[in-house]
Amino acid sequence: MLLSPLLLLLHLSFSIPPSFSQSFFYNGFKNCDSTNITMNGVAEITDDGILRLTDVRSRLIGRGFYPDPIRFKSPTTGTSLSFSTSFVFAVVPKYRQLGGHGLAFTISPTKDLVGAQPSQYLGLLNCSLNGNSSNHLFAVEFDTVQDYEFVDIDDNHVGVNINRMRSVNSTRAGFFVDGDSTKQEICLHSGKKIQAWIDYDADIPQLNITLSIYSKKPSTPILSLPVDLSPVFQDFMYVGFSASTGLLASSHYVFGWSFNMTGKAKSLNLHCLPSLPPFKKNKRGFIIGLSVSVILAFFIIATGGAVYVFKQFNHVDMVEDWELDVGPQKYSYKDLKDSTKGFHEKEMLGYGGSGKVYKGVLPNSTTQIALKRILKESKHGQKEFASEISTIGRLRHRNLVQLLGWSRRKGEFLLIYDFMSNGSLDNYIFNNPKTILSWEQRFKIINDVSNGLLYLHEGWEQTVLHRDIKAGNVLLDSELNGRLGDFGLAKLYDHGSHPTTTKVVGTLGYMAPELTRTGKPTTSSDVFAFGALLLEVVCGRRPIELKASPEELILVDWVMDKWREGRLLEVVDSRLKGEFDKVEVMMVLKLGLMCSSDEPSFRPSMRQVIRYLEGEVPLPEILAPPSEKGGFVVGFDDFAASLKKMDTWSVGYREGDADLEAGSGLPELVSG
Repeated sequence: MLLSPLLLLLHLSFSIPPSFSQSFFYNGFKNCDSTNITMNGVAEITDDGILRLTDVRSRLIGRGFYPDPIRFKSPTTGTSLSFSTSFVFAVVPKYRQLGGHGLAFTISPTKDLVGAQPSQYLGLLNCSLNGNSSNHLFAVEFDTVQDYEFVDIDDNHVGVNINRMRSVNSTRAGFFVDGDSTKQEICLHSGKKIQAWIDYDADIPQLNITLSIYSKKPSTPILSLPVDLSPVFQDFMYVGFSASTGLLASSHYVFGWSFNMTGKAKSLNLHCLPSLPPFKKNKRGFIIGLSVSVILAFFIIATGGAVYVFKQFNHVDMVEDWELDVGPQKYSYKDLKDSTKGFHEKEMLGYGGSGKVYKGVLPNSTTQIALKRILKESKHGQKEFASEISTIGRLRHRNLVQLLGWSRRKGEFLLIYDFMSNGSLDNYIFNNPKTILSWEQRFKIINDVSNGLLYLHEGWEQTVLHRDIKAGNVLLDSELNGRLGDFGLAKLYDHGSHPTTTKVVGTLGYMAPELTRTGKPTTSSDVFAFGALLLEVVCGRRPIELKASPEELILVDWVMDKWREGRLLEVVDSRLKGEFDKVEVMMVLKLGLMCSSDEPSFRPSMRQVIRYLEGEVPLPEILAPPSEKGGFVVGFDDFAASLKKMDTWSVGYREGDADLEAGSGLPELVSG
């Protein structure tokens, strides 16, 4: 039976949800509860009426969503509908110089986003879901961390993400003043209120993103992107915000929110929105600061005898000029000492040439840390220490061990790092490890380290030379992800320039041969060490193995010999019991030889290395033996010849406890 026009109209009005033409306006969240805003994770509404997504604790996720689904596709054409939203947010980092991770406006099929990870994933996705078209996820990220894995342009950008964390387009955060074509920059983690407008015109189709630190919307967006969201959107979706923190954390706030499916969203008046509560100062820090002030005042009026007492006071240091400019947090020496039970031997994780490493707990938290104690006798002086915490401390990448803080007492320095629960890679591939890493795990670690090293060479504001890449400096987290650590020998210089140092440092067996001639490290000398790492991960032995037979003494030469004989797979770690991908193993071994070339120009860059590892391009034919192609000389022939003549060397080769400096004798470094 045909419906009358009136009945048809009534039928449609009941079949189409009320959110088909949804619009809402939150001028603050003072009177909101779970019926107005769906919150999960650590998100909450403050007493002042601000939606706080996260606080400054590490590795948190917080979300706030409009509770009802909204229709984002036309019921008749199946194409996406236009929408417009405006909101005011602020990112307040725990440490002023260092932003944590940012936040994202998102349109998602669900409010829960089960399985999403914090840090660089912003609580939206995880490593296995990232890039799947079935995610049906749209997000605009306001990111304060440059993640090289996702090809972020910088650490202060706005990006458009569709089903993945790598932005399809992004731009540095800023805004345009009407009548002026020069973009004014905005620091996303300044702690100030920032208003964002996101407008999608489905008819064109085009997405426009606009920012301002004022209430009035600029006429020119900072990012315009032609994009059809019809394949992304489902019929009904949820809208909201997601934010997360990493080890370096920020608080994320949303002050007000306007949304409209049938026209432009109403702008918010920044002056009518609630203000952030004043920062709560740490009472302990206040007491310490007050105590120091009293002591200083006492010194002004005290006699010379009091000066003597001050010099004997064991836990106080005068503040040096360099301490005012460093990024990571400074901690109390006493607190850090207590966290390691007084540097007790049972808490010691390991040791090297510059000091010992202990397990501890970050003060005023439950976060486990690795604490490197650099003693007065170490060559790691104050300048190197200050350089490491002010520059290396700003590096942030998922495949680097993060420097969290520091402390000092007179000539003794403490560095605080992420705690890597699975220790260093060398404990899994050398000697008699308790756990044998599978080939899949080893290949994953190789890829992790290569991405971290590429970030150092090309992804940061300066070129960073690690200068001590080896299995002992690759740390494994709880999920056996590889992270490159120990930047005590690192050297920084501007892109396009050259390092000025002529000091030869590193670990025997990983040092490029040209270093002994020129003394000048390069990205290519880092690649040489990475080549040694590739070979030892596959073969399960060190680059120089004094216990081995003469023909197997030098790893790279032994591998080269086996390759020439057509028996390359014989070098693979026997503990794998033949369970490995032969194509991958052959590729990694040949790449290791290529990186280990005596000729720096024959070595690939780290960007090329990653393309080989990912199978994007095949290895070049340059890897023919010297007798066939010429010029590709691999190995330590001269060094090996002299090494074999030395009868006084210890058979218990101790790996890299000391730095190699120009003029120092080799036996002194490796002898027992």
